[in-house]
Amino acid sequence: MRTQLTQQHGAHDTSLPRVAILMCTYNGAAYLSEQLDSFSAQTFPNWVLYVSDDASTDDTNRILAEYQARWGKDRMVIFNGPCNGFAENFISLVQRTEIEADYFAFSDQDDVWFRDKLERSVARLDPLGESAPALYCSRTRLVDAKLNVIGISPLFRKPPSFRNALVQSLAGANTMLINQSARDLLMRLPHKPSLIVHDWLTYLLVTGCGGYVFYDSDPTLYYRQHGGNLIGANASTRDRLLRLRKMLTGRFIVWNDANVSILRGMEQSLTDECRMLLDHFDNGRRSGFFQRVSTFKKAGFYRQTLRGNMSLVLAVCLRKV
Repeated sequence: MRTQLTQQHGAHDTSLPRVAILMCTYNGAAYLSEQLDSFSAQTFPNWVLYVSDDASTDDTNRILAEYQARWGKDRMVIFNGPCNGFAENFISLVQRTEIEADYFAFSDQDDVWFRDKLERSVARLDPLGESAPALYCSRTRLVDAKLNVIGISPLFRKPPSFRNALVQSLAGANTMLINQSARDLLMRLPHKPSLIVHDWLTYLLVTGCGGYVFYDSDPTLYYRQHGGNLIGANASTRDRLLRLRKMLTGRFIVWNDANVSILRGMEQSLTDECRMLLDHFDNGRRSGFFQRVSTFKKAGFYRQTLRGNMSLVLAVCLRKV
């Protein structure tokens, strides 16, 4: 384990691990400054912010330029994004070879981090070393556009695993920190992969390749819920009904097709057990009713909540996985 993490260290202290904060922006001027200020307030100081902007037309680039002038170009680096959606923007950012760090923290443009977010997440992963992929994620405190607390993301009590990852994304990318070994897996993705969301894919790869996942039951940030969210928290009854509707229309089939395609392309990196589970999942979802139900039951795929598992059973029965 590296030197104990403390607030007394200065920025870019070589005794501390290096953290790259990876943030993609697009017309995020309304809330961007509050997020950037929360980076400045971190108790863990040894970080550099890398931003990939997808040709914003509001004041996003002006705000970024102002903070870069204030912090210095060694503290914030700005790139032009590929302008093909947030998932591709993120993957293009994480795959930039000029970004070097020990850990990589994913960030949204409209959240507000708790002051100890980086310190807590690095402290969890640092004792594990670099021998295997490792991922930290957490719950979030849900807030409205004005940062008034309106709830908390669901508490997941079951262990993270590939059996869970094949049918559910555990946590939002905005809470995640990964080590270099996990980043290496994302570096090996094909050019412009047909992925749905990068947090789910990261969870799949880390668990599938024999890595470690630490799920923190304590929130690490304020997750702003507003009209401009591309992906919300799915915490309300309305959100759950919307997800059920998407499942019934076959949306999950498309998502799973994309995930399976990527996993098949990286099959040699999966553990033997996870290759077997991927076969059960992929073959089972395309089998007849009785074989499909039997395969999913024997393989032990699960979601984190009773309601989630009930919807999984329904999806399997209706052949919507």
